Parts: sequence; structure tokens; C-alpha cells
Amino acid sequence: MEDKSLKEHKKYAADIDSISKAQTLIKPYVHVTPILSSETLNIIAGKTLFFKCECFQKGGAFKFRGASNAIFSLNDEQATKGVVTHSSGNHAAALALAAKLRGIPAYIVIPNNAPKCKVENVKRYGGQIIWSEVNMQSREETANKVLHETGAVLVHPYNDGRIISGQGTLSLEFLDQVPQLDTLIVPISGGGLISGVAIGAKAINPAIRVVAAEPKGADDAAQSKAYGRIITLAQTNTIADGLRASLGDLTWPVVRDLVDDIITVEDKEIVEAMRYCYEILKVAVEPSGAIGLAAVLSDSFRQNPVLKDSQNIGIVLSGGNVDLGVLWQSLNS
Repeated sequence: MEDKSLKEHKKYAADIDSISKAQTLIKPYVHVTPILSSETLNIIAGKTLFFKCECFQKGGAFKFRGASNAIFSLNDEQATKGVVTHSSGNHAAALALAAKLRGIPAYIVIPNNAPKCKVENVKRYGGQIIWSEVNMQSREETANKVLHETGAVLVHPYNDGRIISGQGTLSLEFLDQVPQLDTLIVPISGGGLISGVAIGAKAINPAIRVVAAEPKGADDAAQSKAYGRIITLAQTNTIADGLRASLGDLTWPVVRDLVDDIITVEDKEIVEAMRYCYEILKVAVEPSGAIGLAAVLSDSFRQNPVLKDSQNIGIVLSGGNVDLGVLWQSLNS
């Protein structure tokens, strides 16, 4: 009969061992990002809030953690052929930067509607851009074509154990910095970040609550939790360009089992949270990064019986790569 611990080890694409190994592997490359707090925001929320500023991570977002783990996990033979991915945002830049640090090629398939600031980051880090149409089919087909032409290694933006493990290092770092946290609020899209965070955090403190924050205009994760299976949306409508992906077959089991709840918010609440980040915390945060604060300040959070005892809340400000033109339009609308 198979040992129970072995079964647990195989249950998800990542575990506390793989996350701890990732933390050691990427330590020379990633920033230990700071924690900010604000008495003003504590009063507004009626809770004690701690902000994990991944907007100050290399590449401007948490994605560099997973990308670094994936890149530096490759053996030399794999690495010489480079890596390929499809991404419209922070994963693209993060992978390009990590590849540059290792001195290997990065082929980045980007849809032609990607935010200009994120495309510029990929160029800045030396990624080789291949354009695709906006839809996922075109992105995947273009990436597969590059894969066959180059022999490069595919690094999926979120549905990859190496990525999940790398993102999970955030939770180990956060709980080391603020051990009293009883709740974590994490943005959700494809689920790579929240999967790693949930696995890591609950290994350290099984009682901690892990809550996802999601735009109402891209609420596939909330619907998936409600129906007990992966739901995909034909289209999304949200200012949070980094939160438009769907859950993968590796991230869904973690979200299903370990994420305590999902709070959905309107775009206007996200924009208001961005304003608070700028005016009170004095940090530049993209819409996807501000959604955790939006969730905590929402009526849905305040009225949620699962979260009534949450007092020391950790909020992940996941990224700061904001398209300023879009930002000004949103703030003035």
C-alpha cells in the first residue's frame, strides 16, 4: 500500500519541499520585497493590513520568482536551446529577464493587444518577440510553432510546477516577515500565484485563510469554485489586464481544495484601490496588483462569515507595470 505521505506529496504540482528548494535556488536573483503598512488604511478597513510589495520585485512583479525558478532549474543542455512562452504581460518580461541573467534565448509570443509598457519591458530584457492574434488558440499555436522550430523549452505562465513553486516562495517570505498573519489576499487569474502561496502558507500555518481576489468581469475562478469544475469564459471585461486568464489543470485542484474563498470586485473598486495605493501608500500599482486591497474594502469581504475573524491581513501587491495612459483615463472617468 502506498505511503500516505507519498500520496500527499503527489497530490499537487508543487509542495512545501519544492517551494523551499525554489527559495534556495532563486535567492541570488530575486529581491526580498518590503512590507508596507498604513494606519489610515487600517482605519478605513477596520483591520490591520500588511502589504507585500511585489511591485518592487525585479521586472516589476511577482512573476520573476516563478520565471527564475523555471530558468535556473533547466539543465545545461535544455538551457542552450532557450525557452518559449506565450504571455501578454508580466510573465513575458520576467522570463525574458531571467533568461538574460542565465545568458540563454527567450522567445516570447505576445498578442497584438498587449499593454505597451509590458511589451517594452520584454524588449528591454532582450526577449525575442513573436506576435500572435489575441485569442488563446493563436497564442498557443504560435508558441508551438516556435517550440518545434527552436527546440526551446516551454515555460507556461502558470500551469507549470516550476512556476507554482517559484511563486510559492512569496508566502514563505511574507510569513517570515509578518508571522502573525491570519489571512492572505491574493489576486487570481490562471492560479499560479495563489496555488504556490496557498500550498506554502498552509504548510507553515494550516489555520491561515487564503482568499482570492478577482474582477467581476473575469470571474471564471469564482464560478469554478461555485460549480466544482473549471469554468472558462468566452470573453472578459476588466481593466485588470493581468487577470484575464483561466485556471489550468495543475492550478485548479489547489484552488478547489486550499483557497478558502474568492471575493469578486467591480473595476471601479479596483481603480479606487489604485488611488489609495498612490495617495496613501505612495506606490505605483497596476490594476491586477491593487485588487487585493479592493477586495478587503468591499462589502463582500466585510459581510463574509468565513472572514469575520480576520484581523491581521496580508495583501499581495502583485505588480506595478501600469500603462499610465490607461491609468489616467480610469482615474478621470
